[in-house]
Amino acid sequence: MNPKPGNTRENVPLDAGTIFRHSRHMAILKIARMGHPVLHQVAAKVTEPTSADTASVVRNMLETLEDVGGLGLAAPQVHISKRIVVFFLPAARTGEGPNDSSEKLTVMINPEIEPLGAEKELDWEACLSVPDLMGSVPRYTKIKYRWTNLDGTQSDRVAGGFHARAVQHECDHLDGILYPMRMEDFKLFGYSKETHMNYDLMRSGSAGPKDATDEEAAA
Repeated sequence: MNPKPGNTRENVPLDAGTIFRHSRHMAILKIARMGHPVLHQVAAKVTEPTSADTASVVRNMLETLEDVGGLGLAAPQVHISKRIVVFFLPAARTGEGPNDSSEKLTVMINPEIEPLGAEKELDWEACLSVPDLMGSVPRYTKIKYRWTNLDGTQSDRVAGGFHARAVQHECDHLDGILYPMRMEDFKLFGYSKETHMNYDLMRSGSAGPKDATDEEAAA
């Protein structure tokens, strides 16, 4: 998940120290781009969430996420076909809905999503694996998601709005799905710079009213 050009994440540092208090060994991994076969595979379930190997993958994903300046990253995006997602949501990116909340850095092993209702809405998304482009994608407006933590415990949340969109976007990577594959209208797909300058197109691809300078829409 990648902020739109011009929409920074407020220089929020990733506090990986709350997860890895005793390790300083991390590596920046290469981002897989659309067309690479790893992005079209169904990722393998992690059988040992508490293992050192799993912790090593997560450490490197967090270092990579910090380096690229994204909000979220799935393991297939760094050429590792495992069901692991890391993400966080700064308050500036969330909406006014009761379940559209900011979230601190979260590591999800084997996440699962349950739609809470059939309602979907359109909004813009971008992706580290689909650089320089953005598209308008229909997503469920409210979901419940659950996952395993690095210590083996289970967690779950209910999410709406951008929060729900971000989680769906990241978890799609685990099933070999990139956001353009979810799109229904390819008129609402283009290069980010040009799309931002097309006010009518921006409005057409978003569920809510947008100002010409709005920079919030994409995941």
